[in-house]
Amino acid sequence: MLTWPHADSDWASCLHEVEPVFIDISRAIARHEQLIITCFDKAQRQSLRQKFEQTRIPSESVSFYIHPSNDSWARDHGPLTVLENNQARLLDFEFNGWGGKYPAERDNQLNRALHAQGAFGATPMRHLPFVLEGGSIDSDGKGTLLTTTACLLSPSRNPSLNKIEIEEQLGHYLGARRVLWLEHGYLQGDDTDSHIDMLARFCNAETIAYSACDDETDLHFTALQAMAKALAEFRTLADEPYKLIPLPIPRAIFNLAGQRLPASYANFLIINQAVLVPQYHDPADEIACERLQAGFPDRQIIPINCLPIIQQYGSLHCLTMQLPQNVKLKYET
Repeated sequence: MLTWPHADSDWASCLHEVEPVFIDISRAIARHEQLIITCFDKAQRQSLRQKFEQTRIPSESVSFYIHPSNDSWARDHGPLTVLENNQARLLDFEFNGWGGKYPAERDNQLNRALHAQGAFGATPMRHLPFVLEGGSIDSDGKGTLLTTTACLLSPSRNPSLNKIEIEEQLGHYLGARRVLWLEHGYLQGDDTDSHIDMLARFCNAETIAYSACDDETDLHFTALQAMAKALAEFRTLADEPYKLIPLPIPRAIFNLAGQRLPASYANFLIINQAVLVPQYHDPADEIACERLQAGFPDRQIIPINCLPIIQQYGSLHCLTMQLPQNVKLKYET
């Protein structure tokens, strides 16, 4: 699932740079699985159909729907899917623009609009009065969630709930049996209050890839070293230490205003038979791909240039939301 960038958003000044990245992401995904794209209006839908035809992205793999959006971070406004007796249920959590930092009314209505248009077929959807962004949690698929205290305990999300109560909500809604909390780790320029998908991700139930910093002169050194120590102390459900894959953070990348941008290889996207990996024209690009190949030995590693994307403080995983095959989708092109 992708929400396409448009001129009535923060992407306006750089659409010419950003759209080719979205095209690359769409092409890579469409080779392996179906793709839902939310367009701002009918004019954008028609334009995208033409661009997809010109770039030879197969039309049978893509379905276009229309709903105006504030932004394009589908990871955070898209639905989360749980399975109950092998039946998919879509959960539409409240999205408040990362704690009220940005307008989010359109994005918060997007899932329900798509559901009403039949984008998810007959899969039931439930709207929940609990603020949760998809990028703020990562799951091993077996009942363990990985997250950060900086985000989930932020008073701008669910201020009436404490840590124990939030864990109870995650257990109730998502079936989480336990929550692993990271109290350290951040990336400069990340305006999500330290989303976990920029910091540490499950490759499988026994393996975690994480953003690492060995440069003592880098501002991230102390926090990321403390995060690495915490990850080394975590245990799997079998009470074994996790296999850890350090992903070096790229050299500092700055925008025109001189602000450091949150470039992370941990923001990879797992799709059928492949893993899409952000690239930043940095020597560490190749290292990250090699290390993630070790974490996903049976999947193809596909590099995606994400330099234009981090200008808006997110990356590849942040732009996308997966739907499992149990969601019986309805496709209309």
